[in-house]
Formats: sequence, C-alpha cells, structure tokens
Amino acid sequence: MFNFFSKNPCTAPVQPDFPRHRVGQACAVFLVLAAAAPISHAQETTNQALSEVVISASRAEQRRFDAPGAIDAVQVDPFRTASPLVNLSELMGGVAGLQIRDRQNFAQDLQLSVRGFGTRSTFGVRGVRILIDGIPATMPDGQGQAATASLMSAKRIELLRGPLAQLYGNAAGGVLQVFTKDPPVTPGKPDYSLSAGAGSDGQRHVAAGIAGGSETLGGLLDVSRYSTDGFRDHSAARREQLNAKVVAKPSADTTLTGIVNLFNQPLAEDPLGLTHAQFNQNPRQVIANALAFNTRKTIEQNQAGLVVEHKLSASDTLNARVYGGTRKVDQKLAFQANGVVNLDRTYGGVGASWTHAMQVNQLPVRWTVGVEADQLRETRKGFDNIAGNNGALRRNEDDTARNTDVFGQIDWTFTPDWQAIAGVRASRVRFGVDDRFNPAASSTSGSVQYRNTSPVVGLVWHAADTLNVYANLGTGFETPTLAESAYRPGGAPGPNFALKPSKSTQGEIGVKLRSGLHSFDAALFEARSKDEIVSSQSSGGRAIFQNADRTTRRGLEASWSANWAGGLDTRLAYTLLDARFKSPYAGAQGLVPVGNRLPGAPRHSLFADVQASITDSVRAGLEMRLESKTYVNDLNSDAAPGYAVFNARLSREFRFNGAKMLLYGRIDNLFDKTYAGSLIVNDTNARFFEAAPGRRLFVGVRSMF
Repeated sequence: MFNFFSKNPCTAPVQPDFPRHRVGQACAVFLVLAAAAPISHAQETTNQALSEVVISASRAEQRRFDAPGAIDAVQVDPFRTASPLVNLSELMGGVAGLQIRDRQNFAQDLQLSVRGFGTRSTFGVRGVRILIDGIPATMPDGQGQAATASLMSAKRIELLRGPLAQLYGNAAGGVLQVFTKDPPVTPGKPDYSLSAGAGSDGQRHVAAGIAGGSETLGGLLDVSRYSTDGFRDHSAARREQLNAKVVAKPSADTTLTGIVNLFNQPLAEDPLGLTHAQFNQNPRQVIANALAFNTRKTIEQNQAGLVVEHKLSASDTLNARVYGGTRKVDQKLAFQANGVVNLDRTYGGVGASWTHAMQVNQLPVRWTVGVEADQLRETRKGFDNIAGNNGALRRNEDDTARNTDVFGQIDWTFTPDWQAIAGVRASRVRFGVDDRFNPAASSTSGSVQYRNTSPVVGLVWHAADTLNVYANLGTGFETPTLAESAYRPGGAPGPNFALKPSKSTQGEIGVKLRSGLHSFDAALFEARSKDEIVSSQSSGGRAIFQNADRTTRRGLEASWSANWAGGLDTRLAYTLLDARFKSPYAGAQGLVPVGNRLPGAPRHSLFADVQASITDSVRAGLEMRLESKTYVNDLNSDAAPGYAVFNARLSREFRFNGAKMLLYGRIDNLFDKTYAGSLIVNDTNARFFEAAPGRRLFVGVRSMF
C-alpha cells in the first residue's frame, strides 16, 4: 500500500514519524513518591520507534504527520502504562484542543469537550462523536458514553478536531476513536496478563487477559473490576467490564473482526455539585438532598458488533459493519416528584463504505462513498423518589431515535507537493415519543425530524519531507439529544421538540513540522455556530435546555515534543480558546449579554511532561497541568479559579523465565492543591463545583507471560 499523503507518493519511501508518545520514564528521586498523574498517553516500547498511524482523517491508514487536519494519535501500551487504565482522562489529558475532566463522579461519566464543543454536558458526552473499533459509542441522537471503552486492551486512541470531523455526522466538535490491539500471532502459545492495584480513597483495581491465535484466526479477552469509596462523601462506585475481540482471515482479501463489550456499573453514588461557599468550606462534603434522596445511578450495557473488510481488487476495498446492544439505566435524582429516571434501551445499526484508489497523471486519487443507518428504542419511565426508592409512576413513554447518513470523500494529490480534500455528508435524524402514561394528551407525544448537509473542503501543501501546511473549511450540525429534549421549560409535560439543532461553520489553518528529535504542531481555528444548545436550568441532576442565537469559538492549539539522547522525553501542549456569545439571549436566569464567555471553557490550558529513563528498566515522569479561570454560567457571575497541578510517576520492569512484570506507582496532585476538577454549568441552585481529589497515591503491578 503506497503512502498516500507523502510528498512524492510515487517515489518517496515511507519515513517513520517520530513517536509522539512514549512510556513514562523515570527518575530515582521519585522512588518514594512513586507516582503518576493521569498520564496523557501510554507509549510504544522504548527500544523501537513506531510510526503514529491514524485513519480518522481519510478513512485509510496513514501517518499522523501526513493527515490533512488536526489529529492526535495516542499510542497505548497497557503493560507499561503507570496508571490503572480506568478512564480516558488518564491517557488524553495532554492533547491540545481537548478538555477531558474526571468528575470523580461515576454517575455522570467524564466531562469531555473539543475546542469548546461539549462543555454544556451535565452528564455523558455531547458534541464529540465516539467510536470504538469502528462501532459507534455515540447514539443516533448525539449522546455518547466514554466509560464503555476498555483501556486494558487498547492500542491507539485518535482525536480528530475541526472541519474534517463533520464528515462523521452528528458531531460538531470532534471524533474520538479507540482501537483495540489485534491478537498476537502465536499458534499454540497464548499470552496471559494479570494486573492489580490499590490507592487512596479506597481505590481497588484488578484485571486479567488472554490473547492468542494464528494468522487466520485469533482472539483476545480481558476482564476488569474497579471500585472506589470516592474522594467526596457519597461518591462510591463499582465498575466491571469484559472486552473480547476475534479476528478471522478466511482469505488474503477478507478480514472479519467480531467485538463483544459488556459493561456493568451496579453502584455509582452521586454527590452532586457544591456552591462556591461550600466548596471553599469543605470540598469533600455532600449536600443534604443527595443523602435524603440517595442520589445514584446504575448502568448495564451489553454490545456486540461485526466489522468486515474485503479487498475487491488491488484498487477497491469494501468495509461494512453491523452492531447491536442493550443499555439499562436507573437514576435517582435529588427531589421527590418524578425524581427517578428508568431507561431500558435497545440500539443497533449498519454501515458500509467503498474506497477506490487510482492514479491521475501518475499521482494518487482516492475516493470513498458510504452509507450508515443507526437507531435506538427505549422505554423511559419516571417515578417519585421516596428516600431513594421508587414511588408512584409519573412517566411512561417509548422513545425512538434514528439516523440515516450518506457520505462521500475524495483525496486528490494534483501535484507532487499539493493535495486537495473534499467531502460531503447528508444526514437525517428523527426523534419520536409515544406517551403511554397519558395517551389521550396529544401534546405529550409527537416526533421531529432534522436534516442537514455538511460539505468540507481542504488543501495540504507538502512543503518538505519535514513540513506540512494545511487549511480546511466546513459546516456541520449537532442535534439535541433525547435526554436534552426530555423536559420542557416551565415544567409542562411532554418532550421539548422546540429545541433546534445547532449548526456551525468551522475553519482551521495548521502546520506540522518534524526536525531531528523535535516534533511541532500548531493550528489556528474558528467556529461560528447558530442556535447553540445551552443548559438553561440544571438542578438535582436534571437539566432543561434551550437555544442561544449565535456563538463563536476561536483559538490556537500548539504542541511540541522532543526525544533527547539518554532516554529523556519532553512534551508541551497549549490551547488558547476564546469562546463567546455573539448575540444576547434570554435565559432562565436572566439576559445573557453579547461578549459573555461560554461556561466550562477555560481561556488558557497548558500541559507539560518530562520523562526520564534511569536504567533500561526504571522509568519516571513529572507532569504539570494548568488551566485558567473558568466561568460556570452563561451570566459569567461566578467562576472556578485557575490552578496548576503537578503529578509524578515511577515504574520498574522485571523479566524472568520468559515472563515480565511491571511495578508502578503514581501520586496525583502532588502538592495537594484544592481545585474544581469539573463543573456543572448553569446549575439553578449555584451548585456548580465538583471537587478534584487532593493528593492521592496509587500503586500497582502488572505481569505478562
């Protein structure tokens, strides 16, 4: 397969990209501290530099350096990562343009936003599309779940930002993809792995895996269990996962990949947010209503999928997927009337794409066309919350969401140094609500349909073997989710189908430079949105949404990494984000004036990491993460103060009799800084703040044999 985006794809050999991410490497001074912060990446082996392969931008494998857009690839080595590998925030914290916050609240999932898209989310993920091994973890309505990705068997995580993300559909800000490693080709000799760890706040984690096979059939299976008493009062959680992957190659031209993911979270207490005064008084406390109503959530999700890749000819490749699953959620909110949400969901979908590669004037042209269709059906019930137990039934409805998308994309290298990219995606999304609690009230049932066509164009100049310059422009859209449409302002029954989808126009200009030991990426971006979906009211775990007229997001992303002699690695990632309301709108808490900043989006974010190798087997690292002041509501009447947090890690690897073992330790928040790790934007009761943990230790051991 030729290197499609190389400077001269007809004659130039493929040059390996410098590894952006390597295993944390250590310094003896941290031997007692033994620690690591949520490391933003897990690296390749130290004795072999692997090219950073990505597929998100062009739907075909290529070097990240050659991808015509802002994209990061985090290479994952689960064995050498000095972290328990429970949350994506452990691996992705150092990616420019990405805000990924661990709420320390397993009832609400991670808080994830890209270039300011997704900051409104009070639970789950909005504005960012998530795929795991090609299977959507974002539902047809646009709500995604980051928790279901199994990191114990991951090999790579990609984040695509900017206009090119629009080619993936209902995802305004970006596309996050997690790829599971392939089974090893070891006939008759499977690989086994065991992992265990424990830490502050009652953290406990155990995992086990097996993988093996031949060139025609292989598989892997990993299981894990994590539990914690929680940093805050009333924040205990327990999570269990199983991830299985089977790869079959019945012929040289066909690859079948089967995936099974089981996720069970039987306990996730919700401590809710704190007011600024409560946060300053005692960040570990919980409000009285959380205890009175025993706020918590249980989740059970099971999913299976099949991905097929078949080479029709030397120039044509067919990809197809089919998947299905179930998801059950029971959530107790902090009030009595209709204070229990019970969801029973089935979902699934199919997709197919055809890629054709050819040459024009001895230069490559590649085009892809495809279609995708996904749907979910759920029964939504609401009960009164009587001291944490189900009371009288107050809501009973059947909800549906469907999307049908067709897309096309072409990449054309029209001179040896210049490449053009163009694509378009036509989307149709339909929601339906059938009220079974009060079927005679026609206003509480109904349907709504959204249509959008998203074109994208781009240009790449391969100025040198070490320098690429690109520019992209495109439009996209983001629908409200079923959960965001569930409640009308003022408490009237029935869905809020008056919510409009948000539509955006985005542009970016970027540069990628590789020189010797150094790697540098930078991008200027701007996004203008109409009908921005904002959280106008949020209380006790329930949120009501409305549209704001116009917003803008503009800024700069820059990242630099260097691999020095002697096993020393350094990295920096900086994001400047200016996200504002460009027209006034009347919110539930007052008139929001022009120029106010979007809540949840800090203006400055900086990540720095120094990693050192003491010996061939001892590695350590020191990490710093900085964020500026962040407003908590559209009125900008309150804000979370800025902070800088330092973290450290240490690991040592042992080898004996064909087996290997890793001992590691990490300290998060080395200097015990008090800060808000995440925010509940526009909370009606001014309980905006979710406290991050103070200094805490985690130690663990992994073995492979």
